[in-house]
Amino acid sequence: MGRTIRFGVSLDSELLEKFDDLCEERCYQTRSEAIRDLIRNTLVQQEWEQDDKELAGTLTLVYDHHKSDLAQRLTEIQHDAHDMIITSLHVHLDHDNCLEVLVLKGNGANIRALAQKLTSTKGVKHGKLNLTTTGQDIA
Repeated sequence: MGRTIRFGVSLDSELLEKFDDLCEERCYQTRSEAIRDLIRNTLVQQEWEQDDKELAGTLTLVYDHHKSDLAQRLTEIQHDAHDMIITSLHVHLDHDNCLEVLVLKGNGANIRALAQKLTSTKGVKHGKLNLTTTGQDIA
């Protein structure tokens, strides 16, 4: 980690007031920590745009396990991508519905393709990919 640099920021008073409200709402102890998080979030979003960059993320799926062969089809797709799936969590939400969370790591293009394949599988009620960073390039 590099040395800490202090710099000034000029803001409109109304914008600063809204920022301070946000800092309080999100329990930031200082404006500096909130600004660091905003910068990190922007840098992580930039990583997502690079298809060849190694990323991490979670894919959440909700589906009715009674749908014809759906669980089997999802399992087959996951087995074909076993090198990207670090772990999975399967929860029975009720008698019919399951929630599955996959923790993924791999290049961005492959993760997005896998997520699209799983979420578009007939019978999946909802799917959401949340990408993040491996942390290697973020201070």
